[in-house]
Formats: sequence, C-alpha cells, structure tokens
Amino acid sequence: MRKKLLIFNTLSSLIFQITTIICGFILPRLILQTFGSTTNGLVNSITQFLQIISFMELGVGAVVQSALYKPLVDKDNKLISKITVSARRFFKQLARILLAYIVLLTIFYPFVIKANYSWSYTAVLIISMSISSFAQYYFGIVDRLLLTADQHGFIQYNSQTITLILNTVACAVLINMGSSIQMVKLTTSVIYLFRPIYLHFYVNNHYSLDRKITYVGEPIKQKWNGVAQHISAVVLDGTDAIVLTLFSSLSNVSIYSVYFLVANGVTQLFISMTNGMQSLCGELWARRDAKKLIQIFGKFEWLIHTGTIFVFGCAGVLIVPFVKVYTNGINDANYIQPLFALVFIAANAGHCLRLPYNIMILAGGHYKQTQKSYIVAAIMNIVLSVLFVSKFGLIGVALGTLIAMVYQTVWMAVYNSKHFIKWPLAKFYKQIFVDFFTIIAGSISTITFVLTSVTYMGWILLAIEVTFIWGLVILIVNTLFYRDKVFDVLNSIRNRF
Repeated sequence: MRKKLLIFNTLSSLIFQITTIICGFILPRLILQTFGSTTNGLVNSITQFLQIISFMELGVGAVVQSALYKPLVDKDNKLISKITVSARRFFKQLARILLAYIVLLTIFYPFVIKANYSWSYTAVLIISMSISSFAQYYFGIVDRLLLTADQHGFIQYNSQTITLILNTVACAVLINMGSSIQMVKLTTSVIYLFRPIYLHFYVNNHYSLDRKITYVGEPIKQKWNGVAQHISAVVLDGTDAIVLTLFSSLSNVSIYSVYFLVANGVTQLFISMTNGMQSLCGELWARRDAKKLIQIFGKFEWLIHTGTIFVFGCAGVLIVPFVKVYTNGINDANYIQPLFALVFIAANAGHCLRLPYNIMILAGGHYKQTQKSYIVAAIMNIVLSVLFVSKFGLIGVALGTLIAMVYQTVWMAVYNSKHFIKWPLAKFYKQIFVDFFTIIAGSISTITFVLTSVTYMGWILLAIEVTFIWGLVILIVNTLFYRDKVFDVLNSIRNRF
C-alpha cells in the first residue's frame, strides 16, 4: 500500500506540474502580447508581494504536517483532531492578518512602483488577485496538510490540475474578448475558490475528525520551531522580484518572470517527483526503521543529484533559445540575457540538489536544531541580492540566491552526516565531484549547439539533440562512478517492461 500511495502521489504531482508548466507559458504570453512587458511585470510583482503573506505562516504548516505523521500511523483520531483544530485556529488568525496586509498593500503599493499606472488601476488589480490567497489560509490549508501527511496528496494535486486547466481556458477567452487585466485576475481568484471548498468536503467524508474538540495544552509540538526554515524558504524562493521592484524596474521584473517561468517550471516538475518522499521518510522515521530509511536515502540522494544535473544541464543550454522563441515579436524589453540565464539556472539547480537533505530534516522534525542555517541563508540572500542588484541588475539577484543555495546545501549535507542519519560525508563529496565532472563534460559536448530557426519546431529539434547528448554524458559518467546504481535503475526499467 505504501508503494502504491507513493506512485499515486508522484504521478498526480507530476501531471499537475506538467499542466502548470504548459498553462504557465500560455497565460503570460497572452498577457505580454495584449498588455505589454510593464503590465506583466506589475502582475508578477504583485504576485510576489502577496506571497510574502506565507512568510507569516512562520513554518507552522510544515510542523503541522510533521506532527501528523505518528498519530496517522497509530490511527489516533483524537490526537489528529486536536492537531487540525489547533492548526485551523492559527490559520484563521493568519487570514485576518492577510486581510489587513492586503488593505495596506492596496493603499501604499501603487505609490512604490516605478510605472505610470493610476492608484485605482493598481489597487483593483491587487484586490482581484488577493481573493484566492485569503481563501487558501481561511479554508483549505489544514485539509491540504492532513491529506499530504497521510500520503493522500494526490487528492489535492488532482483538484489543482482541474482548476488550473479551467482557469487557463477562462482567462484566455477573456483576454481574447478584450477584458481588462483586473477581470482576468478576478476570474482566476473565483475559480481557485472551489479548490479549498472541495478539499474541505473530501476530508469531512473520509476522516473521523472532531472539528469542535477541546484540548488542554498545545497538541502541536515544536509549533514555532519551523520559523527559520520557513522564512528561509520564502526569502530564497520569493524575494528576487520584490528586490527588482524596489531597486530596479517593472521591465526587469517582467524579464525575470519569463526566465522564472522556465526555471521554476523545471524546478517544480523535478520537485513533484519527490513529493511523496517526505511523507514516506516521515513514516519510516516515526516507525524508527533506520535501516530502511538509510537504504532509501542512499538511492534518493543519487537520483536527485543525477536528475538535477541532467535536467538543469539541458535547461542551461536551452533556456535562452526558448526565450528567443517565446518573446519573438515583443520588443519593449531585452529578454535575451544569457549570463543571467546561466546564474539563474545554477541557483535553481542548487534548490533541487539540497532536496534530499532538506526532506530528511523536515521528515524527522529537526526544526529547532537546524534553524540557524536557515536564518543565515535567508539573510545572506537578501543582503547579497540588494548589494548586487544596483551594480549587476538581474544577474545580481540571481547571484545572491545562488551563493545562499550553495551555502545551505553544503550545511544540510554536513548536518545530515553528523547528527541525523549518519550519512558519510565522503559520499556527498564524491557526488559533488561527479556533478561538476558531468557539467563540464556536458557543456563541452553541447557548446556549439545553436538555434537555427526561431520557431517552436526549431527549438524542439534543438532540445532533442541537447537532451540526447546530455543523457549520453550522464550515462557514461555515472557508469564510471556509480556502476551499481546505474545497473539497478536499468534492471528496474527492464523488469517493468
């Protein structure tokens, strides 16, 4: 059953991320064509400012999920009910703070941006975009955390996929009909309201929860110990556009958003294939099955590193050619930024390379023990991004994120080795060496590849060539250094077919 749930979660998450990537390319392109780069930059800037509200979640969501693993294993419905009621009270308070934040953002944000938009134009856009954020924290987040902790994340992934497709179709129709950007974003918010409502009814029908249960004391242990991890995640993932808004221009935000679409799409697609791992590791940790946990982690680390280098190696070669095709005909900003693209891709690759170590920390509930590293990484990212942006522009914010990611990945690997699952550091250093060796070999092999036709078909043909060469390099290098793991994967594939 455990294996079946892992497959369901992985496949549904993968389908959702593929749908997200496809839909994520359709709507921004329509917005760019119809409203221009500055409006696209405005939309993405507001999105990032609204996502700051998750900063106020203070990591409680991750702690709630960790707290649910053991009672779910023990089928302790009483404790599950206490945890969900406590979490719901917290998130209702957060929703009220969100409402106050939206009011302040609506009043002051229009005066901050460097663009010629009226106050009412920007204010209405903020309100239109904020409705779904409010609904998420007021209605749906606790039900989502419960489903994910119980390895039933596929329920929410499927609902996200459906609403995403409906939203893309509806917004495309509205844009082609000449609707305003405010109406387009309001439609998105209304459609996304259905998701938390559906999850609420599903949980009520499939779990024996007492939503009115009373309790003495706090049922969520370490409730505030996830603060540092959460702040770090928010800062590392969401501050670049805000730094550009405050210290650069909306045109640069728009350029950043296009590259973010590609890099984040690849990152989330990759992460989607690991979404079931935290719940699985959390269950094994709750059962104290150390032998099985270490066995799974060994395979997991190698697969993450190998997959990351392959996916982002290809992306490093293909991202600028794709942006050329994607922005063809849009001339109000310079979207061809090859150096920024490489640094940005490297930063997102760092995000994925730290996954096995971060997942183990979260699954084991080691929040308090690791919070110093997360705080240092967050401060490092903000300070370096602000310092670099004035001199290097787009490259500056990506460089700040890259340096913070490198620091955090190494720190997490060392922590896991010394204090958690006793994973030998020598294996980590060997894996990093193989990663760099693969990057050099793959880059040399594809350095002469160019886009011969600025069309999607031309890019697809280039992508096929690049993917084949990088796949061959990955296979050869890993056969040299990880022969047993390569043959395990090949045998698994052969046995399945």
